[in-house]
Amino acid sequence: MSESPDVTPPVVPFAAPDVGEAEIDAVVEALRSGWLTTGPRAAAFETEFAEFLRTQAGAHAAGGAEAVVPDEVHAVALNSATAGLHLALEAIGVGPGDEVLVPTWTFTSTAEVVRYLGADPVIVDVTDDLLLDLDAARAALTPRTRAVMPVHLAGLPVDRAGVAALAADAGISVVEDAAHGFPALSSGIPIGLGASEAVVFSFYATKTMTTGEGGMVVTHDADLARRIRTMRLHGISRDVFDRYSTPGAGWAYEIVAPGYKYNLTDPAAAMGRVQLRRAVAMRDRRRAIADRYDEAFADLPVELPPREHREDDLHAWHLYVLRLGEDAPLDREAFVARLGEEGIGASVHFIPLHRHPYWRKTYGLDAAAYPVAERHFPHVVSLPLSSGLTDAQVERVVDVVRRTLGGR
Repeated sequence: MSESPDVTPPVVPFAAPDVGEAEIDAVVEALRSGWLTTGPRAAAFETEFAEFLRTQAGAHAAGGAEAVVPDEVHAVALNSATAGLHLALEAIGVGPGDEVLVPTWTFTSTAEVVRYLGADPVIVDVTDDLLLDLDAARAALTPRTRAVMPVHLAGLPVDRAGVAALAADAGISVVEDAAHGFPALSSGIPIGLGASEAVVFSFYATKTMTTGEGGMVVTHDADLARRIRTMRLHGISRDVFDRYSTPGAGWAYEIVAPGYKYNLTDPAAAMGRVQLRRAVAMRDRRRAIADRYDEAFADLPVELPPREHREDDLHAWHLYVLRLGEDAPLDREAFVARLGEEGIGASVHFIPLHRHPYWRKTYGLDAAAYPVAERHFPHVVSLPLSSGLTDAQVERVVDVVRRTLGGR
């Protein structure tokens, strides 16, 4: 009798793309239009993104939320959230000798953009929900502090009111790293609106909505938006789309600053416009998957991801970050390896900044200064979470995690 052939278990990718025929058609239409770089679709994407935030504010406003929605909402499309963070800091005047407060629990881009400008990131600890510790941030203030950059980790809103109070007391600016924060709400207000000088979103391939690569800066300050628009394309005084699309506009332009090459292309914007129309449904699907995971893992030796802490907050669920308990039958490395053997993609978000050689050596960082991050880091693991996952894939993750951790 011959042996049965090996059966390869079905693979569940860590981040399954959620891109359909509508996105494909939109990109093809953009390619056929002749506008391959920044053009009318990028401009429309900006307008529609700002309007989306306003519409969400109207749908969810409660308890005075409408009063803090600014009269002006400017959205500026860029080729990445990293570019957006960079240009937002540049626009508020961060430069050599300045300091910017950032949490240690984030991707390196949050801190690296500060160095682009010759300034120094001041890296502080987080709370148990892995968000910026406002007390630690307040203790780190110096006369050189120019701004604070809170991170909406995994899509969980930070205490924006607390951040705003800290900034007002210290006389500093707020640039929110909302790479994970779309479309989330904080006290009924869409992240993107409110008092912060700028809020920066990511449309990277794994995010809640995607343009493949891309980002958006949202601000209520027209001058700040104008500066970012100038600096995203070489410091040119006129928008390239205007120069080539407006009759009689002419060819002349001036370089008013040493800018960058950070513009978003029209094919990417075309995809983004379709994704934007699906954003609420995609977020709701992610939430449903997170709810299923919470239900399935409640009796396991794990700590479930933190949920919203304030009334009218709404989690974007970019990531599902599980924490293995001390009594788990295997450690994080062995757990991730076991999932991989079963065809389940997993990752870790994030290695805290103070653990990376560059940041540790450059600023003489000591792990003892980050007790909360150090306590949680060995235990965190991100499970597959995407609106592109099927019910069968979700149940496969549930089955493998429960079998691995000894669920009954």
